[in-house]
Amino acid sequence: MTEFELPDPNATGLENELQPESLRLLQESRRRLAEGGGKERVDAQHARGKMTARERVLALLDEGSFQEVDAFMVHRHSDFGLENSRFLGDGLIAGFGKIQGRRVCVYAHDFTVLGGSFGEVAGQKVAKIMDLAMDAGVPVIGLQDSGGARIQEGIFSLAAYGELFYRNTLASGVVPQISVMLGPCAGGAVYSPALTDFIIMTKGISNMFITGPEVIKTVTQEEVDVETLGGAAAHASLSGVAHFAVDNEKEAFETVRRILSYLPSNNTEPPPAVAPTDDPWRMDATLNALVPADPSMPYDMKVAIEKIFDLGSFFEVHASYAQNAIVGFARLHGQPVGVVAQQPMHLSGVIDIDASDKISRFVRFRADAYFEL
Repeated sequence: MTEFELPDPNATGLENELQPESLRLLQESRRRLAEGGGKERVDAQHARGKMTARERVLALLDEGSFQEVDAFMVHRHSDFGLENSRFLGDGLIAGFGKIQGRRVCVYAHDFTVLGGSFGEVAGQKVAKIMDLAMDAGVPVIGLQDSGGARIQEGIFSLAAYGELFYRNTLASGVVPQISVMLGPCAGGAVYSPALTDFIIMTKGISNMFITGPEVIKTVTQEEVDVETLGGAAAHASLSGVAHFAVDNEKEAFETVRRILSYLPSNNTEPPPAVAPTDDPWRMDATLNALVPADPSMPYDMKVAIEKIFDLGSFFEVHASYAQNAIVGFARLHGQPVGVVAQQPMHLSGVIDIDASDKISRFVRFRADAYFEL
């Protein structure tokens, strides 16, 4: 049974509890909920090569595991024509599900509803599930595709973001927080991800900027395109805001799953171990000649990492940023560990400002997650 199917009342003995009219109204509400902002806007989303918010949630989670929270909420505002723009769910899907059998909290902005703008109702829904996630000790995953605050709601929208930022800070070091950027995001839709533990950007369709190119041009007279200002390449290699830059949404969801495979659900649990497949007594002659006798000659530290830890287990974080330093996850006899190293192949492995930021950010997260380093 999918999340939009209702049980047959004749088969379950519900005929006296749920009358046919009640069933019809509920089924109709669920149909409208699944349509998001309507067929035209859904088609436009697909034409851009993007999934809808609901499709993303179902693609990320284990099949049949999603349980939505507060699905039928609508906003209460009427200024600037909002009384004519009320959609069930109000542009945000939130709930719980499972990834590889582990419970997670997930929310997704629906770009087909008012551009995925974040209003009072969205704030209430995200605040609720984040409170529940912290109580239950499960990771929080945000699928971001939003233009930011819903300006028609004024201070109510900004207050909603304040509630979200507050909970981002409360959850920091308690449960893992992962942000997946899946569209053009600005304002509060990037402030919140910047407070989370890991950011995944999708090349070609996602952007992160405080404000867009048109505002930049108006204020500074500088003309800049969206990719240069806030594309995946810029944030993965120059600013260091993004930890991962991937080619498509499917790869983004696979990256989420791989990150979680190394992380505990909360700061009171050990990281998840796997059955070791590598011989702990394995010897590798490559290491004998890896470091050159001439100290002025570089060598590839990644080769040492691959040979020392369980084969195939190293998962690099921030791979394109400050490449003179290496950080990431690996396993030793099936146990997750954090890895920090210098890379002599880039800038002789010096620890400059960017490398310091990269390492300290990873070490701080590792301390919260109780990893061996």
